[in-house]
Amino acid sequence: MRNLSAIVLAAGKGTRMKSTIPKVLHPVAGKPMLFYPLNLLKELGARKVVAVVGFGKDSVKAAFPSDNLTFALQEDQLGTGHAVSIALKHLKGFSGDVLILSGDVPLITKGTVTALIKMRGGAKGPVLSFISTVLENPSGYGRVVRDKNNAVARIVEDKDCGPLQKRINEVNAGIYLVDYDFLSVNIKKLGKKNAQGEYYLPDIVEMAVEQGRKVTALTHIDPYEVMGINNRVELAKANKLMRQRISEGLMLSGISILDPDNTYIDYGVKVGLDTVIYPGVRLSGNTEVGQRCVIEEGSIIIDSSIGEGSAVKSYTIMESTKAGKGVSIGPFARLRPGNLIGDSARIGNFVEVKKTSIGKGSKANHLSYLGDSIIGAGVNIGAGTITCNYDGVKKYQTIIEDGAFIGSDTQLVAPVKVGKNAYVGSGTTVTKDVLPGSLVITRAPEKVIEGWSKRKMKKG
Repeated sequence: MRNLSAIVLAAGKGTRMKSTIPKVLHPVAGKPMLFYPLNLLKELGARKVVAVVGFGKDSVKAAFPSDNLTFALQEDQLGTGHAVSIALKHLKGFSGDVLILSGDVPLITKGTVTALIKMRGGAKGPVLSFISTVLENPSGYGRVVRDKNNAVARIVEDKDCGPLQKRINEVNAGIYLVDYDFLSVNIKKLGKKNAQGEYYLPDIVEMAVEQGRKVTALTHIDPYEVMGINNRVELAKANKLMRQRISEGLMLSGISILDPDNTYIDYGVKVGLDTVIYPGVRLSGNTEVGQRCVIEEGSIIIDSSIGEGSAVKSYTIMESTKAGKGVSIGPFARLRPGNLIGDSARIGNFVEVKKTSIGKGSKANHLSYLGDSIIGAGVNIGAGTITCNYDGVKKYQTIIEDGAFIGSDTQLVAPVKVGKNAYVGSGTTVTKDVLPGSLVITRAPEKVIEGWSKRKMKKG
């Protein structure tokens, strides 16, 4: 393969998205759509990559900080040809092929681009190759015009098409592989005598043909893979197709996804062998799920890791939490950021945990809030327990040492420590440290008034 550099067109506002966010930053399966062509270029080993930015340039640059990525600014939106001419200034001295991609084509695959590179075939091959596809409704896209021998003659933009050209169903996908020397010379010859008053990059196709240079088109059978995203309807379709691609890859690797159409797994999420994922699950961000886990319906797991043999029960929410092996969480649990859950620990229904470390084999099975706490191994947290970590100004830490037993309906007013193997009786409010092995109880004495109900009814 010849030397390869790339230009990624990412300057457009994306007016039809109706958004203040640059189009290329809208997410597809958890990543900005621009991530996908840039990641593809890394896999292909492109020597230099130039991204042309314009609208929202600072946001785009901030989203992709990389020493291997050069940004070129297109201040005035004068067309794709103009964008490429700006990018070429950063490729001076290069010798080889230039791959031109659009930042709004996230579904493009390495296999497709590799096929385009093979079609180009090196220095003796076509001076320009591009990808086309066939659409039932080609409106809005540039048409690929062929001569009587079925060879590519030119590309005509939709607004410049005559009646016969509008009936052509083969359209330009906007993905090109061009010899650098040819591109750098001919990009300067582009004019803008057209319906949009822009410098059209596709016009170099006709230039090559007129110069007797060979041009080839790789006609792709799947239009969705190679077409750009222009509005939120198409964005939703791209998300669905990318999630389908992710789920199929996971299932083929040995993971059971019971209902792929209703499971939402982000790009880059890792899932171990023999894990079972129920419908309605969302796995997002930097999430890793170990082997032989069960993730039940409706659970949302974000930037978290779950050790092998663990179960996340229905409708649990986990954020930035690290859970060990053999852990049981939920149903209806909420783990806010900053938790470390030890092996074989249990977090039950309607338990909220925040910035807390829970030791091996400890359990909080029901209706509790544990915040800013360090909880040792083998601790029992009774139902209704609350760590009172906030006094209205500052937050404080609760420490519960190994083997302690916290009875139901306990309030632990931080900062406070419960010592090893200590007991806290049900209904207790703990405001002072509890010594190891001791019992603390603040329960008020029970008082029984006989006949009280009967006397009350008479007064009524």
